[in-house]
Amino acid sequence: MVDFWRLGTFLLGAGMLALWLAHREVRELSAPPAGQGLKGRLAEIRWQAPYLLLQFFFGGIFSALFIFYFKSSGHIGTWLMTAFLGVLLVGNEFAGKHLGRRFTLIWVLFALNAILLFNFALPHAIGSLDPRWFYVSTAAGVVLTHGQWRLAPGQPGRIFPVWGLAGVLLLAWSLDMIAPVPLVKQDLAVGHEFVQQGGRYVLQVEQAPSWQFWRDQAATVHLREGEKLYGVSAVFAPSGVTAALEHRWEVLEVGGWREVYRNRFQSTGGRARGFRGYSWVLNPQPGDWRLIVATQDGRTIGILSVQVKRGVPSPDGVRLREF
Repeated sequence: MVDFWRLGTFLLGAGMLALWLAHREVRELSAPPAGQGLKGRLAEIRWQAPYLLLQFFFGGIFSALFIFYFKSSGHIGTWLMTAFLGVLLVGNEFAGKHLGRRFTLIWVLFALNAILLFNFALPHAIGSLDPRWFYVSTAAGVVLTHGQWRLAPGQPGRIFPVWGLAGVLLLAWSLDMIAPVPLVKQDLAVGHEFVQQGGRYVLQVEQAPSWQFWRDQAATVHLREGEKLYGVSAVFAPSGVTAALEHRWEVLEVGGWREVYRNRFQSTGGRARGFRGYSWVLNPQPGDWRLIVATQDGRTIGILSVQVKRGVPSPDGVRLREF
């Protein structure tokens, strides 16, 4: 909650500065001429201060949102959106004094900050990840920005790009490119001999070769004929947030990925290591498989791809993982 209040303060500060810069634009004030000495330097600092402070507010929000959305990203589409936020974060560092002369850019950046922050904060505050809250929060960000523009003296810049931005975000949502904040994938694994004892979830997984340091488990799973392939996930959600999740098992065939099994379940946030869910497929055919953890409305949280082969794993190449 401290983060939400801090970022909300940054957004409020950015809005007030935008109005002040518009007021200064209407009064046709110009930058003081370059002067010598302390007096001239102070006059220049006073003129540049609103630009730098606006840059600071935008940068503070962008940096936090980049972290939030990065942690919630689980596949290429959401990573691309997070990379876009990273580009904006870096670009903001070079914007500086140019913001005051490009009010359209100010409104677009303000709207993007407001929309993405509301997308995160509204589900958290309500305790629900219903898809309609995305549309409500997106509309709230656009309406807030449009209201700012209407209040700004002289209404500098153009507001229509803000509505275009909302359209792009809605398109990205429909293409599953918006990370399912505030959900975060904590762990995801497939293996055999799953055991649930009380509050313990334990799965036997095959270890990746030592040179594949980036893998939590091997890319190949060896199964005997008739054996089950288990999948276990842990998804973090803030306390009080309820999410409808699902496991989807898919196999790669000639025509593409085919869904074999879907297991749906409810989760309630609050557990530091994430809400756990498990599922299995019986006697999966050899080939390429993937386990997808997603919300039931289609937002992908994480994907784990493995190759299934017939055989028995080496005793020295397996380990137990607890969730």
